[in-house]
Amino acid sequence: MNQLSSRPADGAITHALELAVVLPTYNERGNIGALIARLEVALAGIGWEAIIVDDNSTDGTADEVRRIATVDPRIRVIQRFGRRGLASAAIEGMCATAAPVVAVMDADLQHDPELLPTMLEAIRAGECDVAVASRFMPGASTADWSRPDREKASALANSLARKVVGVALTDPMSGFFMIRTEVVRRDADRLSGIGFKILLDILATAEQPLRVREFPLRFAARREGESKLDRTIVFEFLVGLYDKWLGWIVPTRFALFGTIGGVGVIVHMAVLGAFLTLFGGSFEDHVTGFEVGQSLAALVAMTFNFVLNNALTYADQRLRGARALLGGWLKFALTCSIGLLTNVGVATVLVRAGIPAYAAALAGVLVGSVWNYALSSRFVWGRFR
Repeated sequence: MNQLSSRPADGAITHALELAVVLPTYNERGNIGALIARLEVALAGIGWEAIIVDDNSTDGTADEVRRIATVDPRIRVIQRFGRRGLASAAIEGMCATAAPVVAVMDADLQHDPELLPTMLEAIRAGECDVAVASRFMPGASTADWSRPDREKASALANSLARKVVGVALTDPMSGFFMIRTEVVRRDADRLSGIGFKILLDILATAEQPLRVREFPLRFAARREGESKLDRTIVFEFLVGLYDKWLGWIVPTRFALFGTIGGVGVIVHMAVLGAFLTLFGGSFEDHVTGFEVGQSLAALVAMTFNFVLNNALTYADQRLRGARALLGGWLKFALTCSIGLLTNVGVATVLVRAGIPAYAAALAGVLVGSVWNYALSSRFVWGRFR
């Protein structure tokens, strides 16, 4: 058995709990021990705990945290099943502590724990409600990041985010910040938990403007593990903005589902048109050619919708692996078939009742879409999958 790498310092016993450090993780096993050691040095003399919120990592991150926790009661783990997402993980961790102040930071060693005492002192002194570690203010550095593409994307995202939160920050997209826990608990039920930038969510949700102070961060290179920001990073950011602006009118997930469905109609028509252009003349019966093309187009469009919904709409419940994807696709096909029957049935009833054809068709599409969304959410990506 590996020797335990951490044991509680005197501060864990002689100091009342004052700060909780929440660390959302996914496949960060190799970073945990080093990060806890750095926290112990940086927070000497402060009563603290670390709450690791792990999205069921495949590398045994949660087991590694439990191993360390057997000798260090300041370390806890929340292992989540069936859901993923940095923002929602941060919310769960922040609401799971009794500490009056909570910090959120990455577990990949890119965020410097030495900033924590300075940030805590600013909140203690009442200088701010939220302390933010900024990558872009004077004195900060991203030289070790070596990702100019990400720096440009962050700069653009920050420009948009400032318009949403109404707070003049150099880095409103920072993933390293500190806040009084009571503020988070007060607004927790109104936080969207969508995407990855929980700070933006908190600032945009607060009923009263929060006083924010930034601290220069030397942003380091990732040592190992997997980034929690995948290729959907820009999409999830835009989804977060939509949720704050319009999510109270049309639920965000349904809006995504419907938008992808609309794009799927375009894909359907494009495939049908291409098929009839290339192969329509090969069929003696024009109707038969249309039926074959229509069936192929429907199959392609349905597959297109399934893939995009799996990657984007249900990114936090994404199906992975050939078996899960095949099973999900078959369930989605069945769901779409039921939705189609609902669509046609509703439209037919309305037409017979004297409603204009196009209005009836639109109503049928809407009811069918709601039906598809409800069934897909539960039976394809929900708890019955």
